[in-house]
Amino acid sequence: MYRKLPLMLLLLMVMSLSTVKAQFTLTGEIRPRIEFRNGFKTISRASDDPAAFIEQRSRLYFVYKKDKVKFNLTLQDVRIWGNASQIFKEDPALSNVYEAWGEYYVSEAFSIKAGRQALNYDNARFLGNLAWAQQARSHDALLLKYETKSGFKAHLGGAFNQNVPFEPGQLSGTFYSGVNNYKTMQYLWLHKDFDKTAKLSALVFNDGRQTILNAGTPEADSMVSYRQTYGLMGSTKVGNVKFDGEFYYQGGQNAAGVDVDAFLGSFSATYKTGLTPLTIGFDYVSGTNQNADGSMSGKDNSFNPLYGTNHKFYGLMDYFYVGNGFSNVGLVDIFFKTKFKLSKKTALIAHYHHFESEATIPGQDSRTLGDEIDLVLNINMAKGANLKVGYSQMFATDAMGVIKGRTANTNNFNNWAWVMLTIKPTLFTTKKK
Repeated sequence: MYRKLPLMLLLLMVMSLSTVKAQFTLTGEIRPRIEFRNGFKTISRASDDPAAFIEQRSRLYFVYKKDKVKFNLTLQDVRIWGNASQIFKEDPALSNVYEAWGEYYVSEAFSIKAGRQALNYDNARFLGNLAWAQQARSHDALLLKYETKSGFKAHLGGAFNQNVPFEPGQLSGTFYSGVNNYKTMQYLWLHKDFDKTAKLSALVFNDGRQTILNAGTPEADSMVSYRQTYGLMGSTKVGNVKFDGEFYYQGGQNAAGVDVDAFLGSFSATYKTGLTPLTIGFDYVSGTNQNADGSMSGKDNSFNPLYGTNHKFYGLMDYFYVGNGFSNVGLVDIFFKTKFKLSKKTALIAHYHHFESEATIPGQDSRTLGDEIDLVLNINMAKGANLKVGYSQMFATDAMGVIKGRTANTNNFNNWAWVMLTIKPTLFTTKKK
């Protein structure tokens, strides 16, 4: 009975909204993805058997807008097929609220947005919604937005996090531990569209992490290490060539209280031919030189992209900056990308990456880490229905084995294949009367 209440309430809400002078949209999503992993994220060993599984994301998107108020609620369920028995009382799947926010428009240009929300800016290099991951990424934040019709945008956001189970479970102190997250953050994002061919963005981001040192002492709750990231991103078009560039600098301290002095630079050029666009470029991510024993001394020179959608940039096999794929030695990524339109609804995406470490690797004369080829077949079958088929191949070196902690069998055949079906129909919508 109680399990049916949310569905009954949903149906009543949809029926009632059909007569309300407001805009309401209900969208569904079913996104299963089958993966074959044989060297995904890290080098496989000769004794490793390939992994294979099907993971599915199911979502309901509720968007409501009336007058000066906007409301968004996104419910999601993420599960591995067969992870629970057909008859079960306990379900190991992730069922949660991905987004739950409200927005109030003080004026046509200025609004206040609060709640659990995805932060997705520019190309998602530093702040991204991580849409590839089935669970994705969202923040509990307050956001002040100023956006004009002339193309200027200014966003001021902030958050303060605690892991108190339920109020009033904690009556003193604000020590934040056990969660891989910032304790507090503030950011300012400025953006300007100059015309249809040029745009410029600037970002200042401050995140404070509970300092690991002295954790558990009476003074620990007031010891927070603050790290600042400054970014500048721009693009322009000259004739048939589009240029994109960005630069980030990181300072302050990391979560261990070590001083940070790091940067990231990226540049690419895309030439649009009559057949296909051709993109060539590089990413240069600073790293920290390591001692012979693998330890580091002095400042932390390793740039951390923190909250970006890294799957999008450094090869689809997620060897770098994704999950356990972060490397302190930095990265130099020289890439070539293109896209072939096979038919009106079908396209083949092809990427090539050459990887090198930015910092030295103990015991290695070469900084070359390997080469990766990514192929994705994208088919828009119908409105609200998409099929993607992907294959990636990694040609790793001994140096890659060192930074991955797998010094043996580095020449194995490392590949990854996947098929993802996305069904995302609009289930119900009203138009403002």
